Amino acid sequence: MKKEENNSMEKIVSLCKRRGFIFPGSEIYGGLANSFDYGPLGVELKNNIKNIWWKRFVHKRDDMVGIDAALIMNPKVWASSGHLKEFADPLVECEKCKRRFRADHVNSKKCPDCGGKLGEPRQFNLMLKTFLGVTEDSASTVYFRPETAQSMFVDFKNVLDTTRRKIPFGIAQTGKAFRNEVTPGNFIFRTREFEQMEIEYFIPVPKKDADWEKVFDYWQKEMWDWTVNDLGLKKEHIHDCECEPENRAHYSKKTIDIEYDFPFEKSELYGLAYRTDFDLKNHFEEPPYEDAESGEKFYPHVIEPTFGVDRSVLAVLCDSYVEEKDRVVLKLKPSLAPYKVAVFPLLKNKPELVAKAKEVYIQLRNPSIGSGFNVAFDDRGNIGKRYYSQDEIGTPFCVTIDFDTLENDDVTVRDRDTMKQERIKIKDLIDYLNDKLC
Repeated sequence: MKKEENNSMEKIVSLCKRRGFIFPGSEIYGGLANSFDYGPLGVELKNNIKNIWWKRFVHKRDDMVGIDAALIMNPKVWASSGHLKEFADPLVECEKCKRRFRADHVNSKKCPDCGGKLGEPRQFNLMLKTFLGVTEDSASTVYFRPETAQSMFVDFKNVLDTTRRKIPFGIAQTGKAFRNEVTPGNFIFRTREFEQMEIEYFIPVPKKDADWEKVFDYWQKEMWDWTVNDLGLKKEHIHDCECEPENRAHYSKKTIDIEYDFPFEKSELYGLAYRTDFDLKNHFEEPPYEDAESGEKFYPHVIEPTFGVDRSVLAVLCDSYVEEKDRVVLKLKPSLAPYKVAVFPLLKNKPELVAKAKEVYIQLRNPSIGSGFNVAFDDRGNIGKRYYSQDEIGTPFCVTIDFDTLENDDVTVRDRDTMKQERIKIKDLIDYLNDKLC
């Protein structure tokens, strides 16, 4: 890692802690390795990403439904899916310090920490095991799900019977997944507990490769459009990388990783896989889908777009972090920003200014009059510091109530990115902000 890239990542991690985006988990007890909590601003950013994703890929489509399944499933699910046998990474252990590493993450036979000799690679299953019930034995062993996908396959017939959907259609889900990673790291990039936004898109049995390739290409474009237009990531930071057969998951006939230029390295942001009919065949003894016209029963094939929530958050933070002279700015897309607007009274010790500022603040938050923005109120310190504080957390606009407001019923609106200010009548403020924030 280059020094300046490492420095950039350190600055982002520091901002996240300082401004309430992301905290180390269990910090007052010394923390827990690679465990993180989303703070007041972080949870808003994260929820904005998930809500926009759900609106785009579920609510705005006629061919998609959603579910929210349990984190713990019958262990037979993971036996049938191949996860208990195939879901593993190569592991090496240092014979001296006993530290363990992913075999594909070390470039020599020596331990990166102490220089000791590394043993031979062995497979390490990534399933996170626990026990269900009062006894801790093999009969009560269960696993936290390592992906959200399997519940969508297991529930396929239930969804089909209750919605009467016809192929092609998709099932979408957001939620937590757990993997007992050997070497988690790089802040929230690789953690043992993470969140996914995932789609299983079911298609007829392809008669030729061009049939599934057409759908695959469509979803690849959809994922790019989401990444660039909805998240606002710069195109030059996004790359497609087709996985070689030896690097694909056991169920995949084709996989493309959508990679992002993180400060630490170019690495996977999202994934797109053609899972064929592998999963449904393993879960259902009989074909679960019947064509309404022909009466033919078959196992649908699946195209799977997978989006990491935490990696989305990290990529957005990295892409929007800018240093400009004496200020730090998060140039987030307004739709993603935790606060859309901040309201300030020019002076804290002038009750008439504070009262008017509170009035504007309440008006902007009120959904019954067509606004309902998430609004910050700040009367601490001087106005310049308040502006810079909102710049650092990505608030697109700041509204200042001053003495002219009391006379003319207008306010100063400051743009985060340009720092330009203009006077807007209070009666026109909601329309002005709606136009700018759309």
